Amino acid sequence: MSTDIEQSQRSDTSAATAKATSAVKGRSATRLTWERLRRDRVAIASIVVIVVMILAAIFAGVIADIIGHPPQQAYPNTGLSPAGIPEGPSSDFLFGTDKRGRDVFVRILYGARVSLLVGFTASVGAVIVGMSVGVIAGYYGGVIDAILSRTLDVILAMPVLLLGFALAAVVGPSVWLVVGVILFFSFAAVGRIVRGQTLSIKEKEYVEAARSLGASDRRIMFTEIVPNVFAPVLVYASLLVPISIIFAASLSFLGLGVPTGTPAWGSMLNNATDVYTVAPWLFLFPGGALLITTLAFNLLGDGIRDALDPKADRFLKRRKKRPKGQARDSRRAPTTSGSAGTSGEEY
Repeated sequence: MSTDIEQSQRSDTSAATAKATSAVKGRSATRLTWERLRRDRVAIASIVVIVVMILAAIFAGVIADIIGHPPQQAYPNTGLSPAGIPEGPSSDFLFGTDKRGRDVFVRILYGARVSLLVGFTASVGAVIVGMSVGVIAGYYGGVIDAILSRTLDVILAMPVLLLGFALAAVVGPSVWLVVGVILFFSFAAVGRIVRGQTLSIKEKEYVEAARSLGASDRRIMFTEIVPNVFAPVLVYASLLVPISIIFAASLSFLGLGVPTGTPAWGSMLNNATDVYTVAPWLFLFPGGALLITTLAFNLLGDGIRDALDPKADRFLKRRKKRPKGQARDSRRAPTTSGSAGTSGEEY
């Protein structure tokens, strides 16, 4: 009888252990990061805003067809007053019109295409080039590291805005020129981050084990090292997108970012400089779109940084387990002062 009870207890213990083990194995690093991120309400709200902006940019043409206002179409009769002043927000023009009588709402949607295209393309390109250069420099070291590191230092020392403005003025306005300028001046920072991480990781035991098993340098760099340096690069990339959007808007504001007539948030702000006193919505709506988009990416970058930190998970669990109404300083040592009957309770 006792033997049956012991076997039953062993089977229950084995089942519980197997269940716990399977639960632990099923939670990968990516899943843990997502679980931390989805508990961050600000990060989730930022993702929602970014998704809405992406969808608005993708379906800008469909929305324009539904409204019936092409982005370049001027409406001098309904979009301008008899004195030539732009009309304010109304049922016909949701965000009002500009000084040529064009629909501001539709042009903001098309401007989102330019901003997001520049932001994502330049950031992805800078990450790819920067990670490649940084891993090669950190892994090989020696002369290769010296040459690549000094090149990155020179690029980082250049005045980005001044050279970007000069190059755009010489070559002419172009979206892809803006992407190239941002990519060239951004990959150096990524390369410095990756190089520093690679110098530390290449001395780890698992890298030495891969080398001893005959793995090639390419396999070690892009299979063992790159996945382990991706976390800080991901955080930097999420913060690089709003920087790229602002830089593109700055060039467009000066007339150097996109070709004349192309809807862009920077050029829309520039066109509002001489009528802002009578048409403040020409500043409010394009500037608000620029502010909301860049703020969402910045807040998402902060959320990703916190989600990649394992300490954040333990902190959130500790707060979740704290009883409702418990004082924040309940972890302090009990008070021993008072009468002999006092048990250290806080009053």
